[in-house]
Amino acid sequence: MASGRLTLRTFTKSLRNALYRPWSLAILATLLSASLLLALSVPIAMHQVQMREREQMSVHGERLLERLEQLFNQLRKGLDDLNNQPLRDCGPSMIDQLQQVSFQYRFIYEAIFYDGSQICSNWPARLSLTPSPGREPDIKGPVYRYWLTSPNEPDDNLAGLMLGRGDFEVTTSRGHLSDAVDLPPDGSLLVVVDEGKRALPVLGQAQDWPPSAGWPPDDGEVVVTDYRMLYRLPTDSSDYQLVLSLPRAEAKAYLAELWWMLPGSLLIALCMGALVLHLARQRQSLGGELQGALRRGEFKVRYQPIVDLNTRQFVGAEALIRWRHADGTMTSPELFIPLAESTGQIRQLTDFVLERTLEQLGPVLRANPQLYVSINLSACDVMEPRIGKVVARLLAIHEVAASQIAFEVTERGMIDVEVARLKLQALRDKGHSILIDDFGTGYSSLAYLQTLPVDCLKIDKAFIDALGYDAASSGVAPHIIRMAHALNLKVIAEGIEHDYQVELLRSEGVVYGQGWLFEKPLNAHQFRERITGGRRLGPRRADDDV
Repeated sequence: MASGRLTLRTFTKSLRNALYRPWSLAILATLLSASLLLALSVPIAMHQVQMREREQMSVHGERLLERLEQLFNQLRKGLDDLNNQPLRDCGPSMIDQLQQVSFQYRFIYEAIFYDGSQICSNWPARLSLTPSPGREPDIKGPVYRYWLTSPNEPDDNLAGLMLGRGDFEVTTSRGHLSDAVDLPPDGSLLVVVDEGKRALPVLGQAQDWPPSAGWPPDDGEVVVTDYRMLYRLPTDSSDYQLVLSLPRAEAKAYLAELWWMLPGSLLIALCMGALVLHLARQRQSLGGELQGALRRGEFKVRYQPIVDLNTRQFVGAEALIRWRHADGTMTSPELFIPLAESTGQIRQLTDFVLERTLEQLGPVLRANPQLYVSINLSACDVMEPRIGKVVARLLAIHEVAASQIAFEVTERGMIDVEVARLKLQALRDKGHSILIDDFGTGYSSLAYLQTLPVDCLKIDKAFIDALGYDAASSGVAPHIIRMAHALNLKVIAEGIEHDYQVELLRSEGVVYGQGWLFEKPLNAHQFRERITGGRRLGPRRADDDV
């Protein structure tokens, strides 16, 4: 059992060490990016192919509809001409009339007179009438009747479509119909009848009907099924619907689309890998610089005064760490603090701030027991018992009361609220005050605060800036203040820069604040001078005014 835990621990350590290597991270980022981009490319390729299919379907449909309308118009006009002439007997004159109609309209292959007792055609030698006389029409409208023949008939001279009116019928041959429609390969032209319940093939193969979903669509809309695309042609006829059915694109069409996306996806993935490599190397370099900066004494502590808003007197300060390089350039805490947290070096920085604060301000704190300095704690500081032992040792060395060192934690820094509550309570039991920094930027609520050992809320600068200006946010600060007062908590307003903000905060019962209106962050020498009025309480340190 112990060996299993050891093996797991060894594997976890090896994995962590591997991931900390820039090239390992870059390769992983490249592979993940490529996988993600290719995974996203599949639906994009499918969408592109479908869009292209829809466009092609619309083009086919418009061309087909134009030709069908021409064909149907000729058949209807031929019928109308025959019904308007007076002859109703199979004789030479009738056959001549039938032949004239077939000559006049090129899509009319055969014209027929049939009154139930006699039948004649423009083809006297033979009748190619299909279907046979007496068969009920497939579609029976108020004016015209329609017959459809099987598209599997091998003879192109057989009737493909027949229209009837009165005692006359006209047909177009299967060859004429195929030439007129110009149906795409494997396509089907369907006539949908019985209010969309039945579909009869005019050309092509019969199809399962009705489709699985999405029928009927609006005119001109495309319905996509698993294997086919259906296009309802926008006709004016109430007797039937014309539907064009085409097969969906084969897998090779999608693969072809993906093939074109592959170079772009790989290029983006390589760029992501290169970016991660650059950032990882920069991070690694900065992480190494952090350790060296501690040895070289490049980190400094500055003290942002906390004042009584009524008297403008200092009541304490927030200790802030700054990184000044040997060449005088500064690295922002927003850059190196997250890095230090992720690498575990934040513990060294926290210890450094504690040690330097008590070394620099120990005498002034001992002489002014009402003063305190707040120290910022990271998430790992909060979740471990280490900080309590460190501060107890330093307080004993410098003979400073525990109440003069407070700790600031952020809402986001309390990963496990229950563990954080226990650790913070342990610090509070030793006499330290607990402050929630940047309150309002996280997810804290009244119920949340009631579970934590908290003494003070610090309102984030963003809500102070909104006072009197931003209508949407200006009510947040007063709400936080009232919530804090309901819990008997002190309130410190951060980022005060204007006198009107002080007046608004005082009107809400806020007593303490900090910001550039009162003082910018001071070095140790400057802070002591503000407290003592220039009197020296101890030996001056070399870095007090740096």
